[in-house]
Amino acid sequence: MKRVIGLIAIIICFLLQSTLFHYIAFAGIVPNLMIIITSILGFMEGRTDGMLAGFLCGLLTDIFYGSVLGMNALIFLLIGYANGALNRVFYPDDIKFPLLFIAVSDTACLILTYLTGFMLRARFNMGYYFIHLMLPELAYTIAVSLIVYIPVRNILLLFERRNTEDG
Repeated sequence: MKRVIGLIAIIICFLLQSTLFHYIAFAGIVPNLMIIITSILGFMEGRTDGMLAGFLCGLLTDIFYGSVLGMNALIFLLIGYANGALNRVFYPDDIKFPLLFIAVSDTACLILTYLTGFMLRARFNMGYYFIHLMLPELAYTIAVSLIVYIPVRNILLLFERRNTEDG
């Protein structure tokens, strides 16, 4: 049941990122809800669910926005795995570590995207990319994480409690 909830959360985040968040973009920058949901599912549910969420988020991103099918799926899969490995140090009531995990995940995603997307096309201006794309997206993603994290966490914890009571 938790995987179904995770899938619904992925679809909702993708739809929000694809539609509504383009209307509230700052300087063309949209927060990366796919990284947020991949990170949350990873550190709350573990490596396997983190990898699955990351793969699905990356595949959706590749299908609708990517130039190479599978590149984002691989990047997000790795990020989901890394967040899932942090499952042991995760405490649901603490918001500092999830925000840190999401910030590191978004930074890793942006750097890997730069390496695979820009550098391979001989665009070596990392300073411009860092200041005009990476920092604004990172700040916006962290700000939106503050809003998204608590409801998603509460829903997942609710279903976890229901499963332990039933089983």
